[in-house]
Amino acid sequence: MKILVVEDDVHLLKTITTLLTEEGYQIDPAVCGEEGCYMAEQNIYDLLVLDRMLPGMDGLHIVRTIRAKQILTPILFLTARDSVEDMVKGLDSGADDYMTKPFEVPELLARVRALLRRRGAIDSETGLEYHRIALNVRTKEAAIGGNPVDLSQKEFELLEYLVRNREQILTREQICMRVWGLDSDLGSNVVDVYIYYLRKKLKPFDYDHLIHTVRNVGYMLKEPMHV
Repeated sequence: MKILVVEDDVHLLKTITTLLTEEGYQIDPAVCGEEGCYMAEQNIYDLLVLDRMLPGMDGLHIVRTIRAKQILTPILFLTARDSVEDMVKGLDSGADDYMTKPFEVPELLARVRALLRRRGAIDSETGLEYHRIALNVRTKEAAIGGNPVDLSQKEFELLEYLVRNREQILTREQICMRVWGLDSDLGSNVVDVYIYYLRKKLKPFDYDHLIHTVRNVGYMLKEPMHV
């Protein structure tokens, strides 16, 4: 799972990044409002952890901006602003949860897990399933109907992203940024290559047909409709 953390306190940002990384999450950090908003607008994250008070663009503005674009990424405000009025404003802006600093680590991790479960990004502590596909996100192991599927790291990450966003169209650009990173200089054609690799690995299980090509856009994981 990929989480964007936007926090201008560099020391705290490093602490949160370390905590979440140790829990097995992939973290992208941002230290200012404009950068955080741009990254959130790419719609490639499973969760956004966001400070209220940021240089350039505050957290409320970021939430309203991405919600106006119909981006439904769960948002957890993590902020020193602890009044009831501040909490109400944060939640009314479109955030899903609100937590004040200083925070207890177990509570932060529990709230992160709760938001990811609520979104459907995780089906259990370590597992992710779609039809007979089962992914262990900690060990990076895949199986179909209990039979192991030998996937490279990028093939696993690609399948994981498709499963997490099942029955939704993902653009080549979204997939490239999610799997290879925002700073990758690889073209979106690398996505086509790895989709080919992944389909080839799924074909012996007759599951290659689940990956649909959306012409001139990207791909979608979906069970075909039978007439």
